[in-house]
Amino acid sequence: MNTRKLSQLLFLIGLVLAATVLTGIRPAAAAPIDYGNGCTLYPDNRAATLDSLRFRCSWAQQDAIYRNSAPGAVPHGVKLGWVVRPPGMPLLASGIWMGKTFYTGDNGGYLRNRLTGAQLEAWQANVYLGPSTFDGKPAWILDYTPSPTPPLHDEIREITPGVWYGFSWWHGIFQQPQLLTFALA
Repeated sequence: MNTRKLSQLLFLIGLVLAATVLTGIRPAAAAPIDYGNGCTLYPDNRAATLDSLRFRCSWAQQDAIYRNSAPGAVPHGVKLGWVVRPPGMPLLASGIWMGKTFYTGDNGGYLRNRLTGAQLEAWQANVYLGPSTFDGKPAWILDYTPSPTPPLHDEIREITPGVWYGFSWWHGIFQQPQLLTFALA
């Protein structure tokens, strides 16, 4: 390609880029997913999704959101955590449980829970893809067998990019299987 044609090509590319910036053309945002009565997931807004999930969605809507979600990507690194239900549990847990730190690759790995304001890491769990206790479909299983509470078992699915929702189960002699639900981001 000669110098003149290269200059013309670069000029055209520059014009297209300038027009894009000046007109504000951006990739289309993912549409919100409306479950009704203010319960809406926002694929491009983690904070709005968490707010809706925690404060606007009914239990039935939360269950439907989980049921309609695929496992998604395995979390990696530090994730903030919020207990969503049952009532009263979010307040009780807020000073103790801060989230989880995931040490994972594409196929899983392990995690440690982040506890207290000091962000202590404890209560290790293995992370792998497996069947959900809730509906039998694939979910990320957080298996606490290596921890002081081996009957504890969490499962999560990525409900929007970077937001996971899940259940905590107790598989033991107390036969109170579902303990709570929680969100991570």
